[in-house]
Amino acid sequence: MLPRRGGSGYGPDMINRFGFAALALVAAGGTAPPQADEDPGWPRQMSYGTATIVMYQPQPEEFTENTLSARAAVSLARSEGAELEFGAVWVTARVNTDRDARIVQVLDVTVDRVRFPEATESQQEQFARILETGIPQWDLTVSLDRLLTSIELEAERLEAANLRSVPPVIVFVDEPAVLVSIDGEPRLQRVEDSNLMRVLNTAFTIVFSPEDGTYYLHAGEDTWYAAAGLEEAWQIAAEVPSAVAALAPEPPEDPEAEDPEAAEPAEAEPGPPPGIIVATEPTELIVTEGEPEYTPVQGTELLYMSNTESDVLLEIGTQRYYVVLSGRWYAAEELSGQWTHVPPSELPATFRQIPPESEMGHLLISVPDTEAANEALLDSQIPQTAAIDRSEATLEVTYDGEPQFEAIEGTEMAYASNTSASVVRVGDTYYACHEAVWFVADDPNGPWVVADAVADQIYDMPPSSPVYNVTYVNVYDSTPDVVYVGYYPGYVHSYVYGGTIVYGTGYYYAPWYGTVYYPRPVTWGYHVRYNPWYGWSFGFSYSTGPFTFHIGFGGYPGGYWGPMGYHGYHRGYHRGWHHGYDAGARAGFRAGYRAGNRRPSTDNNIYNRRENRDRNVGGDRVANRARPSTAEIRPNNVFADRNGNIHRQTQDGWQSRSGNGWQGSGDLRGGDRSQLDRNRQARDRGATRTQNFQRSGAARSRAGGGRRR
Repeated sequence: MLPRRGGSGYGPDMINRFGFAALALVAAGGTAPPQADEDPGWPRQMSYGTATIVMYQPQPEEFTENTLSARAAVSLARSEGAELEFGAVWVTARVNTDRDARIVQVLDVTVDRVRFPEATESQQEQFARILETGIPQWDLTVSLDRLLTSIELEAERLEAANLRSVPPVIVFVDEPAVLVSIDGEPRLQRVEDSNLMRVLNTAFTIVFSPEDGTYYLHAGEDTWYAAAGLEEAWQIAAEVPSAVAALAPEPPEDPEAEDPEAAEPAEAEPGPPPGIIVATEPTELIVTEGEPEYTPVQGTELLYMSNTESDVLLEIGTQRYYVVLSGRWYAAEELSGQWTHVPPSELPATFRQIPPESEMGHLLISVPDTEAANEALLDSQIPQTAAIDRSEATLEVTYDGEPQFEAIEGTEMAYASNTSASVVRVGDTYYACHEAVWFVADDPNGPWVVADAVADQIYDMPPSSPVYNVTYVNVYDSTPDVVYVGYYPGYVHSYVYGGTIVYGTGYYYAPWYGTVYYPRPVTWGYHVRYNPWYGWSFGFSYSTGPFTFHIGFGGYPGGYWGPMGYHGYHRGYHRGWHHGYDAGARAGFRAGYRAGNRRPSTDNNIYNRRENRDRNVGGDRVANRARPSTAEIRPNNVFADRNGNIHRQTQDGWQSRSGNGWQGSGDLRGGDRSQLDRNRQARDRGATRTQNFQRSGAARSRAGGGRRR
């Protein structure tokens, strides 16, 4: 950064040259703040008196935790119609990331360096002073998708070590069926003031009646199945004891009931009753409509199974089957055969040839070194951030009896086993991670206060621990009133492994059984699939007409929603309940899965959930910041290289800025040209991703739950 002179730094000559009536940098030229944070496009401009600054889309050089370092090409016009002066500015900023809105808000900006290659030393210093004072006063938001596609550093690929990829039991059926997962051997618990027993360790409502020796499974809308044993044949119950019927759970609250953009549900029509498959070990169910049918994947040596909502491929040359489950690849010689894990690096080369726009294009997320996989890796390194008000963030931990701790393998730490909270003991200190905020106490019962820092040992915790996900929550900085925190996707069980993104650690964690049941995170059994904007979504294989299989029964506070209470599962499932049968699907088969596996709602940001909003520090913007307008008449085609030289892309190729204006870049070295080409391609892809996300967000539920994407 150029040295500042004494006083304000603005001499009479500078004021005269730029015609400033005043140098208050909240001057005219800023536009009124929009109704919601968004990326209105680039470049952005702001006027100060008769001068106008235009900033082209920033090119990030480092994005670590909640700090962004970037450079940007800028132009400065001293007055209307004046010749443009082009240069580069380097900035460092604390940022607030909202992964749901896919927006990064730029805060606390420092201008580190300014370079105007065409300017004299005196002019450059003057320009620098304008930018150093002006840019920190801009209210800037940047699309997260624009940033992650243009990060020039190699993805660090912070791989989670020692995850498990042992396959679950994979069951293929060719008729409608529902997988009913039980967390280990069934545990029965007496229903209060009744002789009925409920199966405690499942997400489903299963009731045992000793009087008639029958198990009853709730299937929605006053519909129940019955069986003489959990592993016996289940049939639709013609009659259900009134005491059993009284235990039917309430349907989920409809978060879209008052949403004017929500699609009207299709009129419910009866579909065939699904079969019931009960599993007491990690299991995935793959359902086809009749015998498997296959369709070629254009440009590859692959066929995909077209009459299922699961992802099943057949390699033509080897006649080998592949499935992807929770982001992991498995292969077998026949569908009923022995499935083995395939490391992503060992996939046949033809997988990389899958067209992105094809029905199987979404699988490129799970093929290493593809554009989709690399962007997912970069996305995994960007945290969701927040500023937490110490006085509003509180915690009480409830234990089933006195606190009990179990050793964490390979460490001297221990975790509390008889609570749903994530409590870790390190020496004589206790840390609790709740809703992506760290708390600390000297006693496991508290009192708990927001932590300024966390013991380093915690981040060495192995994935064999059921509280491993807390290692992805960080404390970045603090003041006496505020703590700056953030969590990476690993906190919601999305990990980098084998150069791709996977869901869950693959470990089975024993739950806690006492007077209550506390389940642990699970990897299998919920049709987990990845979306590049919303993360992982979950669903069932069948839900139509009266068969909606509402879940939520069990000991987990607030209801057991599949993978350890993950919000997206609730919403993904809820849509299955709400939308029900799709008259356009054959025999109602595909409707339920598609509805249940629609994208999660866009409020998975833990910090922004209704119950957490009061603890967030609001109004983190400087009160007098002005929102730059979009310079719509200027294309977003100007770039700054690492040395601060300015280039632009035209129909005739690259041009570089010099003292004589724009010149052809025939003298550029090959490496520079390649870098500029990559920058342009990344910027174009970021713009496309941003537009696609904004369209999907605007459409909300009208976008539906497309079959594969």
